[in-house]
Amino acid sequence: MPDISVTKAQGLLAGFGPVAVIDIGSNSVRLVVYERLTRSPSVFFNEKVLCGLGRSVAETGLLDEDSVNLALTAMRRFRILCDQIGVKQLEIIATAAAREAKNGAEFLEKVREALGSDVEVLTGRQEAHRSALAVISGFHNADGIMGDMGGGSLEFVDVKGTSIGSGITLPLGGLRLQSDANDDVAEAAKLAKQRLSEASLLAQGVDRTFYAVGGTWRAIGRLYMHHTNYPLLVMHDFRVASADMIAFCEEILKTDTQDLDGISFVSRARRPLLPYGAILLAQTLKQTKAREVAFSAIGVREGHLFQMLDAAEQSRDPLLCASEELAILRARSPEHAEELCTWSETVFEMLGLDETADEARLRVAACLLADIGWRAHPDYRGEQSLNIVAHAAFVGIDHPGRAYLALSNFYRHSGSGNEELSPKLKKMAGERHELRARALALAIRVGMLVSAGMPGVIDRVKLTKEEDGLLLTLPTDLQDLMGQRLSNRVRQLAKLGSLDYAVEVEGDGDFDFD
Repeated sequence: MPDISVTKAQGLLAGFGPVAVIDIGSNSVRLVVYERLTRSPSVFFNEKVLCGLGRSVAETGLLDEDSVNLALTAMRRFRILCDQIGVKQLEIIATAAAREAKNGAEFLEKVREALGSDVEVLTGRQEAHRSALAVISGFHNADGIMGDMGGGSLEFVDVKGTSIGSGITLPLGGLRLQSDANDDVAEAAKLAKQRLSEASLLAQGVDRTFYAVGGTWRAIGRLYMHHTNYPLLVMHDFRVASADMIAFCEEILKTDTQDLDGISFVSRARRPLLPYGAILLAQTLKQTKAREVAFSAIGVREGHLFQMLDAAEQSRDPLLCASEELAILRARSPEHAEELCTWSETVFEMLGLDETADEARLRVAACLLADIGWRAHPDYRGEQSLNIVAHAAFVGIDHPGRAYLALSNFYRHSGSGNEELSPKLKKMAGERHELRARALALAIRVGMLVSAGMPGVIDRVKLTKEEDGLLLTLPTDLQDLMGQRLSNRVRQLAKLGSLDYAVEVEGDGDFDFD
């Protein structure tokens, strides 16, 4: 048995890292350590402390002394944690409270002393730009208005594809609004409506998506999930029609916070800001006339990391990067997972299943993830793989896409006729995604039966469409792979396209469709 104390961890990927970001916000101070600097960074360690640094800035112009002490205590702890983890690069950023307070410079000097590193104080424009970078890097083909609600400020930026448009910063963070309204929710609603009505940028959001960034808005999204019994508790790219979210925000304002469904999942320190977050979200959706709101699990920290990447790395697809990494960490052969991408494309052509560009990238991601559950007990591989994929910290994918990946992996292990899944997950995927998930799973089941998950085999097996039948041709050196089990798998695949089927050995030239 190896000496675990000196055995190198095999569950980590090589590359520059770990990299850490300490984000000194108006409401929270957070340390996030990422495994390495990459297009789809994995969180290695994450800890936050709700300090409320900006609680009194609007009223007194000063950072609250107790909040400062709490924040410095947290950061001294963060410094030790970074040393223990072996962080290679520490990035420290500070936002509204630190830049606006009269004693901000004094506080930042103490931060530098506690952490032994310099602090970058972001202007409102820089903060907005980095949050926008997070959205264009974390949402596939983003198109709408990004809003980042912090404790002291609220930033809006127009985003489309990989382009960042105009932006504004408003003194409308949760703590700031609470202070300006003297903790009066009715007065806060009036102030928010007035200030947001003057933000002409919001008129560009008509019938587009509003991307909600920030912890308080994420908490509201999570409450909505519990309120509607939503089946997938993953926040990133969770989407709700604007009218439904406005109605829910108005319900929050009518209900005692402690009586809200799912309130136990919101930290006690954040709960007082929920009404102010609800006011700002509802008013923003009304002003933008957005079609829907999409909640983001990432923000200024991830945008900061994204700008550190070179252009080539920035251009990579984050979903495919993350899927490749999981294949490297969990699959028996990452090379075979890549071979399945080409194999499955051929199968879809034979079955006459068309794909959009986005559906093709989902199929590729699903192939890369196809073998990550092999270590589980055979009876539970499908269920475990489904849970890993559905709940993975992926970005660049919406919830119907997650359902596609999860279903294809479940069917790949359990068979496409298995009805054990929640109907809500199938409904989330939609009929078109569900059909393609079943087809992909059947294609992978055929491929795995001839390759045993090893590379260099499946690309030697030919799949062709002859007349009204699907023909699988084995090379002569693999002819002993023929048998009833393989025939049954090919039959199931052909049936999906209403085709006959046959399995032959290369050079025989004589086959009959069954």
